[in-house]
Amino acid sequence: MNMDAQAKFRQGTVAWFEMVGTLMCEAASHAGLTLDFNLTLVERYTDGVELAGGHVQGIRFDIINGQPSFTIGVRRDERGDVTIEITARAARALNVLRSGDPDYQTALQDFQRSGEMKVGGDPSRLGRWLETVHDLIVERTI
Repeated sequence: MNMDAQAKFRQGTVAWFEMVGTLMCEAASHAGLTLDFNLTLVERYTDGVELAGGHVQGIRFDIINGQPSFTIGVRRDERGDVTIEITARAARALNVLRSGDPDYQTALQDFQRSGEMKVGGDPSRLGRWLETVHDLIVERTI
């Protein structure tokens, strides 16, 4: 994917998920992961649009033997080592707030409290690079 630094993508589109996966792969590739590091992150919109093959809007991000990859679209029951289930509305709200913005942390807590966002597993296993990726996603999201 050619990602012009100025390019903006509409959240939830295939192009947007491709941008997200590409940024995550690039960041993970530079994070110094060991060859024995394995982790799967699944993020799915609980009210997401149906995609081909029985999938819904979301992304599966795998790190296998230290090598990152991703696929767009996930099954409704798909789980990972870290699983994030979120409404499209909550995802939109979070993707306009940078990780250092106090409103971001408040929104995260509010969405988890309301059930609009559920996080299973330990996201900290992904490392601090994920926060940087979030801010890059914010810059490229419309």
